[in-house]
Amino acid sequence: MKLAMIGFGQAGGKVVDKFLEYDEATGSGIVRSAVAVNTAKADLLGLEKIPEENRVLIGQARVKGHGVGADNELGAEIAEEDIDEVQGAIDNIPVHEIDAFLIIAGLGGGTGSGGSPVLAKHLKRIYTEPVYGLGILPGGDEGGIYTLNAARSFQTFVREVDNLLVFDNDAWRKSGESMESGYEEINDEIVRRFGVLFGAGEVEAGDAVAESVVDSSEIINTLAGGGVSTVGYAAESVEPTGGDGLLSRFTSDDGGIDDSGMDAANTTNRITSLVRKAALGRLTLPCEIDGAERALLVMSGPPEHLNRKGIERGRKWLEEQTGSMEVRGGDYPVRENNVAASILLSGVHNVPRIKELQQVAIEAQDNIDDIREQSEEQLQELVEDDQDELDPLF
Repeated sequence: MKLAMIGFGQAGGKVVDKFLEYDEATGSGIVRSAVAVNTAKADLLGLEKIPEENRVLIGQARVKGHGVGADNELGAEIAEEDIDEVQGAIDNIPVHEIDAFLIIAGLGGGTGSGGSPVLAKHLKRIYTEPVYGLGILPGGDEGGIYTLNAARSFQTFVREVDNLLVFDNDAWRKSGESMESGYEEINDEIVRRFGVLFGAGEVEAGDAVAESVVDSSEIINTLAGGGVSTVGYAAESVEPTGGDGLLSRFTSDDGGIDDSGMDAANTTNRITSLVRKAALGRLTLPCEIDGAERALLVMSGPPEHLNRKGIERGRKWLEEQTGSMEVRGGDYPVRENNVAASILLSGVHNVPRIKELQQVAIEAQDNIDDIREQSEEQLQELVEDDQDELDPLF
């Protein structure tokens, strides 16, 4: 799948940088164009892979390149005011060569959480390509303002994009880990999981051909209908045996030994086991998979370690677990030393973290109303006191 990636804010820019690094290392060709948008000049200068001409500094007239200080309302205002500057960088994207836009942002800060929904709305108004979001939720230990920003931004972002893929830092930070090393590992995890998913179907001449091709249309159809999505991933090391394995995958469904010497029964069992681990293990956004509206299974690895029976069994198991009849599946042959299952669950509903954010947003709104009411009462009292002091003078 060919994507135009736009990193909005510090976290978004860093993740897009990591995707470009992943592209170089694997040759997956996911990122057709990369843009970074920020209100902080230092964050843009710290990027390594995104071309300098695609780094857009907004809000200079208001914040002088120093960021918005976790004020996501200010971030949204600046994005609205300077949307033409962002569009200037997007104009350089060869839109006819991409399958979709992907806006990546941390939802806890000010620039990304405020600006990304504004950009999503703008892109959907102009282009016919799907506009997806990848929202990164802050950890609970990052502070109340970040949770509040995420609660506000989440509701707006999910409404403005065609589908919101979510990664929850709270589920991934390790105790005792420094903030910097923690984020570095989290960014690697984000790119690993979404890289396998978006890389499926991007086959170059000379590559092994998938038996059941997963292309961009399968991903787009799985994300259709909007809502929130999460991704599961599980991998196991194997020893590549060489050859493209295509013939053996057609001839080994009886559970015997295939032409490459692989035990087809073991291959099938490995695949079904990985599918279960991916779906029931740590998802990018922890949730109950029962009730997911759509799902996509991508098995990647050396072709001789993939077979039709295992993938079909994994797909049927996903149908049973989710209760959805819209479960797609296929393989993505790559010359790596592991077999991996990547599962996209779209339209998930039973998500404790989202319910928690919604509660935070409701409580915050109630508090804001109380504070405003108190402020108005105090202002009225001040006016009345002043009037009482002035009356005797007249």
